Amino acid sequence: MKRGGETTAKPSGTPGSSTTNTAEQSKKMRVIYVVYIIVSLDITWMFLQFSVTPYLAKKLGFDTLWFGYLQTTVGLIQLIGGPMFGRFGDLFGARAALSLACAATTVSFLLLAVANHPVLLFVHKLPTVFMHVLPACQMVVTDLSEPEKRAEALSKLGLCFGIGMIAGSTLGGNISTRYGETFAACVGAAGSAFSLLLVLNFIPKSTKSEASRSTTKSENQNKKVFSLGEITRLMKFPGVTRIFLIKIIAGLPSGIFQVMFSIIAMDFFKLEAQQNGYLMAYFGIVQMVVQGGVIGRLTSRFPEKSLLLLSIGVSAGVGLAQAYMQTVFQLCLTVTPWIFSLCLFNVTTDSMLTKSVPSSDTGTMLGLCASVQSLVRTIGPTIGGFLYMNYGLASIGLIEFFVNIVCPLFESRLIGRRKGKGKDMRQMSVGSGNRTRDGRVEDLRPPNINTIQS
Repeated sequence: MKRGGETTAKPSGTPGSSTTNTAEQSKKMRVIYVVYIIVSLDITWMFLQFSVTPYLAKKLGFDTLWFGYLQTTVGLIQLIGGPMFGRFGDLFGARAALSLACAATTVSFLLLAVANHPVLLFVHKLPTVFMHVLPACQMVVTDLSEPEKRAEALSKLGLCFGIGMIAGSTLGGNISTRYGETFAACVGAAGSAFSLLLVLNFIPKSTKSEASRSTTKSENQNKKVFSLGEITRLMKFPGVTRIFLIKIIAGLPSGIFQVMFSIIAMDFFKLEAQQNGYLMAYFGIVQMVVQGGVIGRLTSRFPEKSLLLLSIGVSAGVGLAQAYMQTVFQLCLTVTPWIFSLCLFNVTTDSMLTKSVPSSDTGTMLGLCASVQSLVRTIGPTIGGFLYMNYGLASIGLIEFFVNIVCPLFESRLIGRRKGKGKDMRQMSVGSGNRTRDGRVEDLRPPNINTIQS
């Protein structure tokens, strides 16, 4: 109805409104499909780089310890860049964020192509402060998908991850073997430039809803790209700190094995570049099956808390199996449950965290989620290198087993503490905002001095 100069809105049941909603939904789906293509391409170039960097580092004289330092440098840089990048996306829009990420990836590949000295191998990692293509794509999918379908939509990004893993590992292994690491890096630079063109032509300037943009427009004008106050504010929402602690504690052991895998493949399993590429392609096939045929169905049928506990339990069993594996065949047997637990854990925690904050802050929250992964990559190589060199591969698997056994007990203790504060939390939720049926927060903000003064 028209009131005070506002435009008249048609009832939702009218044919015109139905046609408009259908067209709008179709437009959103086209953007999401383009995002899936961008993710597939970016992961392809990322795994192409994974097939190049370890062997180039070995040629330049890096041992296991120095390669761990290189990986730690990447994690530290992205740990700093993750929250800034997420906030940048909330302030300036998805297109600007994705363009920055793809441009940084292109520059990184060009620096890798000219890296003929150990120092240059470290220099080529500097652009990784902005290389957050996957979190930026998660931001777009989160903004354009319905809250109740968010976990399923995010799981399809994992399917794209599997496609990119297969293509990138196969391309990287074959190209670097036949034409050298420099040519492989140039291919990655050209591919990243193509991804940038897709972003500029198909991704809208902003993917936030009109209500979200109008609510936060005046606030965002006065906010910085990086603000500890913003991070603190998000951590005050009910359940956010608890999920973050679980994400860090339970995700660390799997992350250690993940960042150490290239070294384990070369040193423990004695794989060449081409063989490693085929193994990573197998990982990609498993991930495609898991993400495309399993994760989406589970998230649509079972509550997220139950799926989180399931992923932690499976990860504990995988850690015990990894502690005693000796052959590549045994490694392949553990891959399926390992990828299942890893994918389910990441999809579930990301979905729970984005539902716990207002839609205007989902980019910042996804940036913080990316920072958790960066934190693992920062401390993981150092811890993993120390454990592997002093106690062997079994130590990494046993730590994963024990941590994931203890983590559910830690979670239940936190839940028990929160039950005593449940009434206060509910009162804060009623006073600060509203929750939808699916549990998502609509502009739910803890009171702060800036809001009171305004």
